[in-house]
Amino acid sequence: MTERAYTVIQAFFAGGVLRLTLNNPWRKNAIGPAMVSELLDALAAGAADEAVRCVVLTGAGDAFCAGGDFAQIAGAEGAPPPEMKGDYADLLLAFANSSKPIVARVNGHALGGGLGLVAASHFAIGARGAKLGTPEINVGLFPMMIMAVLQRHVSRRKLLEMMLLGQRLDADEAAQCGLLNKVVEPGALDAAVDEVTSAIASKSPIAVRLGLEAFAAQDDLDLESALPLLRERLAGCLATDDAREGLLAFLEKRKPRWSGR
Repeated sequence: MTERAYTVIQAFFAGGVLRLTLNNPWRKNAIGPAMVSELLDALAAGAADEAVRCVVLTGAGDAFCAGGDFAQIAGAEGAPPPEMKGDYADLLLAFANSSKPIVARVNGHALGGGLGLVAASHFAIGARGAKLGTPEINVGLFPMMIMAVLQRHVSRRKLLEMMLLGQRLDADEAAQCGLLNKVVEPGALDAAVDEVTSAIASKSPIAVRLGLEAFAAQDDLDLESALPLLRERLAGCLATDDAREGLLAFLEKRKPRWSGR
């Protein structure tokens, strides 16, 4: 994957993993227009590169992401440059529609919009000690856009409690709510993330892509609409070279050799 120069994120590619780091640690990696634009660009580049098998998102310093950059939201730092394209809603949609699995490496606090990125990721692994929450109500705002992704994981009653009281959950509570897949000690975070990315890398690339595309397509459909769509997507999956190789390898009791086709 071609190296790209960014200002408020870092992008590093190795071993099939595109690692994106929110790199604004002096403001706890708060999200502003520039960060949104750079994340959208990096995700699009990763989606177009067959060598990228999955994406890991994390934060620089001791925080994952403190949420929206209030200085920019309030206009204290002026309007964003005109070349900036896309907003936070576009970013959440890019996560939801990503054909490459996104793993949130939650190294520290994930609040507000930062929690939205965690909830929109396909996997989320958190370090014990991290806090996850929706503090917007405390500054006269409300977590409008992130409730769309939070409600996919958290029960209605718990979500309303979080949003109306501005609650911050510890990592273990967040896992119990479904916001995190796993909680580990900080020193074990990289190993836990590597376990997921290695497992993804061992699967058929085209099966992963087709599966995520189908999952996104059926996500909001009722059963009567979802099943015909998924029947069609299954037929497409069965027609791939990797499906034929996988079934043959199973019958021959050997590991499959994926071609990605």
